Amino acid sequence: MRLSSLKSLVLAVLSATACPLLALDDHQPLLKQLHLPEGFSLSVYADGLPNARSMALADDGTVFVGTGREGKVYAVPDSNGDGVAEPHQLIARGLNMPNGVAYKDGALYVAAINRILRYDAISQQLAHPPEPVVVYGKFPEEKHHGWKYLRFGPDGKLYTAVGAPCNICNPEQEIYTSLVRLNADGSGLEILARGIRNTVGFDWQPQTQSLYFNDNGRDYLGDDVPPDELNRWTAKGEHFGYPYCHGGDIADPEFAADKKCADFTAPVWKYPAHVAPLGMRFYQGGQFPPTYKNQLFVAQHGSWNRTEPQGYKVVLMKFDPKGQVIAEEDFMSGWLDKQGAVSGRPVDILALPDGGLLISDDKNGLIYKVVYHEPQ
Repeated sequence: MRLSSLKSLVLAVLSATACPLLALDDHQPLLKQLHLPEGFSLSVYADGLPNARSMALADDGTVFVGTGREGKVYAVPDSNGDGVAEPHQLIARGLNMPNGVAYKDGALYVAAINRILRYDAISQQLAHPPEPVVVYGKFPEEKHHGWKYLRFGPDGKLYTAVGAPCNICNPEQEIYTSLVRLNADGSGLEILARGIRNTVGFDWQPQTQSLYFNDNGRDYLGDDVPPDELNRWTAKGEHFGYPYCHGGDIADPEFAADKKCADFTAPVWKYPAHVAPLGMRFYQGGQFPPTYKNQLFVAQHGSWNRTEPQGYKVVLMKFDPKGQVIAEEDFMSGWLDKQGAVSGRPVDILALPDGGLLISDDKNGLIYKVVYHEPQ
C-alpha cells in the first residue's frame, strides 16, 4: 500500500472513532458563554433532541421531552440513577406539534394541537412504545398558538390551555383563550378562565397551591408594549383581559371599545414586552442555597420581531414570605450577545430529584443541567 493511501486510511479511521468526542466538544463554546450566579455550574444533560421543548419526569428518573414542529416525543433515561442522561429513545413521531408532556401512574400523557394521548406503562416499553390511547380529541386544530403545555395539578387533574388562533382577535368559540382542566381519563372538561392569549407554562406555588401561569402579549403595538404577564388564577370564571386589555391597564386600540381594564384580573408581574415567557417551575429541591427555595424559575424564549431582541434567558422571580412577587433577576443568560446574535432559546424547566435543574433549548436541541456546589 502506498504511503498516501495508508495515511488516508488512518485519517478516516481516526475521524470515524472521534466523531462522538467532537460532537461533545462542540458544545463547549456555547457553555462557556452562558452565565450563572457564583457556585452554579452547567453541563449538557442530553443532546440530539431537535426542537426540544416541554419536559416531564417519570418515577424512574426518565425525562420525557416533547417537541413542536418536529412532531416527535423522546425519552431520555437515567437507568443507573447517576444523574447523567443515557442515549435518548424515540417514543413517537408524526404527531401534530406534541409540545406538552406529563407523567402519572406509569403513563405518559402527550398534548398535541387537537388532542391528548396516553402511552401506558411507558417506562417498561421505551424500546417498543405502545400504541397511544386518545384521552381527549376535541380541541381546535388551528396551529396559531395551538401548541399546549400539559401538567397534572395538585388535584390530580390534567391542566392545559387553548390559545388565541390569531395575534389579536375575539374568537366566538368559548374554548379559545382559555385555561382548562379535565380528569385523567379525558372526562369532565371545564373552562377555568378566559382572556389568556397564549400560555405555554404554568406551575403551582408550593405554600399556597395557587396556580401561576405566563401569558405572551400581543404583537404590533410597539417594541415595549404590551408587557408579557405572570398571572395567578384564583377562581373559576376569571377573565384576564385579552383581547380587550393588556398588562392590566393597556386598553387595546382595536377591541377595548367600552371595556374597562379594571373589570379584568390584572397580572401579578409584568415582564418586559416580547420576552416570551414559557416554561416555569417553583424550586423545591434541596441542592440550591435556601434563598432559592420556593422561588420561581422562568424560561424567557426571546423576542421574534422586536427591533432590538430581548429575553433569551432564564430569570428568577422572587417572592416575599407573604407569597407576593417582588423582583425579577437574571439567573442564566448569555444566549443573546451584545450584537443581538442569538445562540440558544430556553423553553422549559424541570427539577430533578437530586435538586439539579434541567433547561431545554429548542434552538440547539439540548437539555442543560444546572447544579450547585458551595464555593470553596
